[in-house]
Amino acid sequence: MHLLYNDWLLQAALWYGLVVHLRIYPIIYALPIILVLHPLHFQPGKKPALVDWSSRKSKSVQGSSYMRINGLQGIRIFLASIFTWRRLVFGIVSGSIFFILTGLCFYFYGWDFLDEALLYHLTRTDPRHNFSIYFYHIYLHFEQEFSSLEKLISFLPQFIVQLVLVFRFAYDLPFCFFVQTVAFVAFNKVITAQYFVWFFCLLPLILPWSNMNLKWKGLACIFLWMGAQSHWLMWAYLLEFRGKNVFIQLWMASLLFLASNTYVLINIIRNHAYCPVFNLLKHETSNKTTKYD
Repeated sequence: MHLLYNDWLLQAALWYGLVVHLRIYPIIYALPIILVLHPLHFQPGKKPALVDWSSRKSKSVQGSSYMRINGLQGIRIFLASIFTWRRLVFGIVSGSIFFILTGLCFYFYGWDFLDEALLYHLTRTDPRHNFSIYFYHIYLHFEQEFSSLEKLISFLPQFIVQLVLVFRFAYDLPFCFFVQTVAFVAFNKVITAQYFVWFFCLLPLILPWSNMNLKWKGLACIFLWMGAQSHWLMWAYLLEFRGKNVFIQLWMASLLFLASNTYVLINIIRNHAYCPVFNLLKHETSNKTTKYD
């Protein structure tokens, strides 16, 4: 994000390709990055104009009205803005870095690397208990081949939520990354405690623009999330260390944990002062210059 804010496009693309190679999950950030590289934010010879941080809390912009498409001219401008050289450069460079590094590792380590680093995550079905609501179904049917419908049911909610969050919050890039990561983890087929670090590290980037009262609502969200997790851990302890048959109770605890994640995420969204990180630049056409407010 720091590199994008300073219009260091090549460096941002290089680091993004490397990061996705090392940890595959940041691939979910590709679409908001592409969307924020809008020609009204980045133009040749002009440095992107960041919104004044001191004014962001007082200026909340509705994402649905941020860039309207009005009439045929608006549609033409929108279609022409999809494939810009900055978007193409970012995609080509970051994709090239990813595939080059992956190809080198494949050359040295063969299919074992490809299976463990990439393909494994696409087909992973962990029969051990974990925070995901899908663990019990996977445990009961682990020896069977999952049908296409079962795979779709587990993937579709996660995919739809990601698309909604991206198209709603993409221009507020730090916040988009955060809500994407929380939702991605909450709806994933496998959830372990290490996944929580993925969104905890993004919290400092969004807290300054949260209107949530920490003393009441903030603490309530914290205790709800920790309480739901502790409740799950209690049943997991009885199953793992005491050998008790509490699979149903553990699955119910997973449902409760998903509900708590959803509730906390909704409250964070409702109390966030949404504002795009970039000011709109003047869009120049051959006949005139139009300013987008």
